[in-house]
Amino acid sequence: MKNLAEQQLKSLIEAMLFVSALPLSVKQIQQTLASEVTLTKKRIIHALQDLEKDYDQRGIELVLVASGYRFQAKAQFSELIALLFKEKAPRYSRSLLETLALIAYRQPITRGEIEDIRGVAVSSYIIRTLQERNWIHIVGQKEVPGRPGLYATTKEFLDYFSLQSLAQLPELMMVNPLDLNPDKGQEPSVSNAAAESK
Repeated sequence: MKNLAEQQLKSLIEAMLFVSALPLSVKQIQQTLASEVTLTKKRIIHALQDLEKDYDQRGIELVLVASGYRFQAKAQFSELIALLFKEKAPRYSRSLLETLALIAYRQPITRGEIEDIRGVAVSSYIIRTLQERNWIHIVGQKEVPGRPGLYATTKEFLDYFSLQSLAQLPELMMVNPLDLNPDKGQEPSVSNAAAESK
């Protein structure tokens, strides 16, 4: 078994990450090389940290997502890089994004619960699209009559949005009840007028 110098190891891991179609975890790197190279997880993590620093001032960066490490273009260049590709990124409907957001923030959640919150039926097309993208999956059944499926997000969802865990989801914005008032723009009520005059 080979014992690679630190620079060799760093270059090897860099090459592995560049050719891999999927993110690589520390464990995957160690297991892949186990038969040829003597490696501890500590050495791999150290090499990854060095690589992260090396790419700090470049157009691509080494990031840790749910499935492992990968190289990706820095977000600040995404719009200009998109000009390279003739096919535009798919546009998703508001209802699909609302459904995905509810699953991400309220998981595990049933389709019926999503419909109760949104106030409209969730089409099978939306659920199928999210499952085909591997962004959601069924993680069990709720112990109620009919035993509906419980939906949750996947590692692929986290990877797509460059997240390591659900804890990194942005905080939900608080909705001001006044924004939901259908009478907004009309004359203030007596109680509101009294409050405003104080």
